[in-house]
Amino acid sequence: AGCFVHERHAHAQLPRFAGWWGHQASTRFRMGPEFVPTSGADGWQLSNPSILSLAPLRVSLAQFQRAGLPALRGKSVALTGWLAEKLLVRLGDHIDILTPADPEQRGCQLSIRVRAGRQAGRDAFEHLAAAGILCDWREPDVIRASPVPLYNRYSDCQRLVDALDEFFRGQA
Repeated sequence: AGCFVHERHAHAQLPRFAGWWGHQASTRFRMGPEFVPTSGADGWQLSNPSILSLAPLRVSLAQFQRAGLPALRGKSVALTGWLAEKLLVRLGDHIDILTPADPEQRGCQLSIRVRAGRQAGRDAFEHLAAAGILCDWREPDVIRASPVPLYNRYSDCQRLVDALDEFFRGQA
């Protein structure tokens, strides 16, 4: 699909529905307070998926229904709590967990701040990626890990802890 947006509508001050994909890619993940649109038609993109992207959602929702939300939430609380505890016990000198400790105030995601700062945090993130461990990076020094209860196991979480431990041992 395509879209034509006349250049007179391209200036940043024009009121619009500001969507994630319309934000300038170079600053999108900084999560700043201001929306900085991409120039042209791309700046008008929203965050909604296309209809073809929604087709697999039906199958995905059936998986959640089969597992049951109470069981998934129970495993989420246990798995995320276990990961947080292991991270703090082994790596407490190197990291802080910014996510609330109370399971009622969080989902399955942990924001792990690397105390040594941005470069060490970024290097740790790259080390995890090289080990095949998918996380998310947030400026200035935060690695986000999300043990998803539908398909992650305790062994996956242990791999993350071991890989971060290996990274920090190499920094000493």
